Amino acid sequence: MISVAFQGEQGAFGDEAAQAYFGQQEEAAYRSYHSFSDVFSAVGTGEVDYGIVPLENSQAGSINEVYDLLFRHSLFVIGEISHPVHHCLLCLPGQQLSDIKRVISHSQALAQCDEYLQALSVETIATYNTAGSARMIQEQHLQGIAAVASATAARLYGLQILAREIQTIKDNYTRFIALGREPANRCSGSAKTMLALATLHQPGSLYRCLGVLANQRINLLKLESRPSRQRPWEYIFFLDVEGHHEDSVLQRALADLEEYTTFCKMLGSFTRTVA
Repeated sequence: MISVAFQGEQGAFGDEAAQAYFGQQEEAAYRSYHSFSDVFSAVGTGEVDYGIVPLENSQAGSINEVYDLLFRHSLFVIGEISHPVHHCLLCLPGQQLSDIKRVISHSQALAQCDEYLQALSVETIATYNTAGSARMIQEQHLQGIAAVASATAARLYGLQILAREIQTIKDNYTRFIALGREPANRCSGSAKTMLALATLHQPGSLYRCLGVLANQRINLLKLESRPSRQRPWEYIFFLDVEGHHEDSVLQRALADLEEYTTFCKMLGSFTRTVA
């Protein structure tokens, strides 16, 4: 049996994504951790075999903390899953929508349901997790307070669902990445590679890096930047590209990138999936 870390409480979307991804492969034990940093540390120290964390949402965008952790830790991205996120409004049984004065949930969940919550004219408070908010309401018997969480969390914590599908964009997906201490074995099918790099402090360095990919006809799928935290106004660029790092065309590109970068780190190559 393998062990898998996710952030949040049982019934969180991370829990659902972990079971959807790893449950297809072999029997697994799922362990909840308080923060994304805790998940990375648990995988890195060998406390668990694998981890899964959200990287971006189709509505709210990238989760910057996870990008920063990818740069700081020596782990590999071994896979990904686009998990549908269906938000519900949960409360103690017997309450009406008019009784709700405050809504609690993870900041990303609140952002994904912004239009619905604004129309309710309620106070919103960010917490560390969606399912954790549901559990808080159940354990503390909080009246007049609702949580944005999954239908699974409602069932687990004995809460009433006041409203379903409250996310602003109905086709709402979160892209989760799986983490391991070793690179993934190569599989058949379309591959994706994630890179992190810092460019030379010269005019046009990023342009030349992108030109390297264009010259090798490598499709750039995503480009993200984050402060390096080493010097002011210095950035780390994260790239998703088509192809596997073992492919000759990508190996040539990685060699050419050395001319325009201070470092280039291969975060992982894995089977590409789409929502």
